[in-house]
Amino acid sequence: MKKKLRDSDKSEVIEMALSDHVSFNSIYKLYGLREKDVKELMRDSLKKTSYETWRKRVRKFSDRREHYK
Repeated sequence: MKKKLRDSDKSEVIEMALSDHVSFNSIYKLYGLREKDVKELMRDSLKKTSYETWRKRVRKFSDRREHYK
């Protein structure tokens, strides 16, 4: 991840990423983090199983909805 975030910003990004209502594009607009950066942050911050569950959910929703994460 290229951009340095404060711990409070990291927590906010994680919360946004876990939400089913916030897109990667919205996170980029607020924090300048691209999708790969958000995934890296999530991988580093969550337990392995939590990260894998999150990725499955994001993939599942993105297959169903055109404009999701």
